[in-house]
Amino acid sequence: MELYQRQQFDFLLLTAVDRYVERLIQRNEGAENALRKLRQDPQGEGIWLNQFAEAIFQDFLLDNTAGACFILQSLAQQTISAPNAGSIEKMLVAMAREAFADLLRRKTEEFLEQQASLYE
Repeated sequence: MELYQRQQFDFLLLTAVDRYVERLIQRNEGAENALRKLRQDPQGEGIWLNQFAEAIFQDFLLDNTAGACFILQSLAQQTISAPNAGSIEKMLVAMAREAFADLLRRKTEEFLEQQASLYE
């Protein structure tokens, strides 16, 4: 991956984590509650990880073959489950969204842990 692409991906991830953390803290009345709920059920009420990842893909115009390939190239070493059969584009986008959502969850947990420890 070219350095400029790595920089763009890092910016995308940082932006997504910042936006997601802000929403989680507001919806769940603090970092501790948000972290607990995210760990319990990433798709649960007030968390909606996959919906957020889908919105990020739409906002950053990544919900297409080229966007999916950009994400997959950035996360080439990450493991995901095989998507359901479908068109190549749909499968690529599904794999990219799953990989990105998993990384987003992990980075969000790290950030929320830091936030929660500040207020202990």
